[in-house]
Amino acid sequence: MKVIDIKQEESELILMAIENNRYAQKKIYSRFSSKMLSVCRKYIKDVHQAEDLMITAFMKVFINLKHFESKGSFEGWIRRIMINECISFLRTQKKISFLEDTFYREDNFIIIENDFSAEEIQLLIDNLPNGCKMIFNLYAIDGYKHSEIAELLGISEGTSKSQLSHARRILQEQLTKIKKYHHEVR
Repeated sequence: MKVIDIKQEESELILMAIENNRYAQKKIYSRFSSKMLSVCRKYIKDVHQAEDLMITAFMKVFINLKHFESKGSFEGWIRRIMINECISFLRTQKKISFLEDTFYREDNFIIIENDFSAEEIQLLIDNLPNGCKMIFNLYAIDGYKHSEIAELLGISEGTSKSQLSHARRILQEQLTKIKKYHHEVR
């Protein structure tokens, strides 16, 4: 049995893709496209628009591949390009707005034990106001810090924190309504 070092294979694919090797580019795209579509979908409600943005972002990945420094994970580097592409798109569409509210509360949110599918959770997140949705995704899903979000979006850390608090409150209200509905139906 032959053991293949995945990091070595990835490094070789990257080098080949830098040289515009279509096979290597296709292999990278095939390996990461489903995950990256999921990343884009978190920010962009319409799946077709998310797919278009993912494809555009992959073009940027291949154009900028020579700048990948192998300091972090390759997947993380690609993910960051996807997120930036989605944010840029939303900015140009003027679909992001933030309440310039520096007041926020660290609420204790109740975790509702229920079996929600990924699609149901995504629907709840999709119903958040765009600014709240973006910050919720950046912070809670993608692991950005408030200082990073503030710099990325050109807002204050307080605004980032208040938008996250607002998003959590809305999600909590939605989950409570669903739980109440399920309890009444039974």
